[in-house]
Amino acid sequence: MKTYETLHQQLENARQQLYDLHNQYGIEHTSVLEQSMLLDELINQYNRIFQSSLCKTNPPNE
Repeated sequence: MKTYETLHQQLENARQQLYDLHNQYGIEHTSVLEQSMLLDELINQYNRIFQSSLCKTNPPNE
């Protein structure tokens, strides 16, 4: 699994690339849509890591 720092850097890079592609091609270009999906997957990975760490530190009351 990716470390937080690595994933955070990948998120920032993917976000910047999406911004650049959008400015260059517009919102409906294939490159923009593909980069958006890549960024979505990185965000999902981040959320899974974040949720997992929350569950470990704050288990639900039983």
